[in-house]
Amino acid sequence: MNTQSDAVRETAAGMPAVATANVTTTRPLYWSVRRELWENRSLIIAPVTVAVVILVGFLIAALRALSHLRQALVDPEHQRMAVQMPYDVAAALILVTAVITAAFYCLDALYGERRERSILFWKSLPVSDTTTVLSKISIPLVVLPLITFAIIVATHVVILVMGIVILPGGGFSAATMWAELPLFRMWIALLYALAVLALWHAPLYAWLLLVSGWVRKAAFLWAMLPPFAIAVLEKISFNTLYFRDFLKYRAFGWFPLAFMPQPDNAPPPADPLSTLTPGRFLSTPGVWLGLVVAAIFLAMAVRQRRYRGPL
Repeated sequence: MNTQSDAVRETAAGMPAVATANVTTTRPLYWSVRRELWENRSLIIAPVTVAVVILVGFLIAALRALSHLRQALVDPEHQRMAVQMPYDVAAALILVTAVITAAFYCLDALYGERRERSILFWKSLPVSDTTTVLSKISIPLVVLPLITFAIIVATHVVILVMGIVILPGGGFSAATMWAELPLFRMWIALLYALAVLALWHAPLYAWLLLVSGWVRKAAFLWAMLPPFAIAVLEKISFNTLYFRDFLKYRAFGWFPLAFMPQPDNAPPPADPLSTLTPGRFLSTPGVWLGLVVAAIFLAMAVRQRRYRGPL
């Protein structure tokens, strides 16, 4: 009995020191992330709602197109475009919804807990300000992209099942549809696009999080006002639009860097992976400079939360 007790003490005093350190650093972050998901159900509800609307729209459009489907799909390129278009549209709309949801989440992430005075309770827990801010920024950078990917994949699967059931009634065989649909490659390209988007928009999300922890009211106005004022001041003073173009580049410049440009009105490529250019994207200085700026904004957000109280 004493031998076993001594062994337990030695184990508790020895190797669990590393385990305890790991638990100390990871468990608060894990539960902080889960807390964000519990308190912000819109992170899931918004993209799911858009997915349901897309499925209803696809069902109505497919039923209406049955009468002239055979005549419209004589050209192989038109076949591929018609087959892949619902999947591309669904992915694009859900992706845009996720980006908008992430932006509004960041604007309310630190501001909301001060407005509701729940910051007093959360600060009483053994969770550091750094862990709290990291858990909040991980939502738009990691958690929401994974949720978006799962929702888009589920939407694609439902569209596929609906197509297999409905489209043969218009003379379009399921085998032809499957041959024109590189679904698994589309999902790999989608996962790549979500990772690229998160890296590229990291400084924007960090800026919104910083504003959320700083302002006392009208967080959206304070987030938009400084960039707008700088752009207007530059136009008035120098008659140039460099800052406006920079903001446009920061918002939308990721796509031509991460994907090979396609001609206008061109059908979707047979292999979606052939358009990926990760080397060009990762070699762009704007990616890494943006991450540095994001780290600075996050450090400032941590300091803000440390000294900010309820509103």
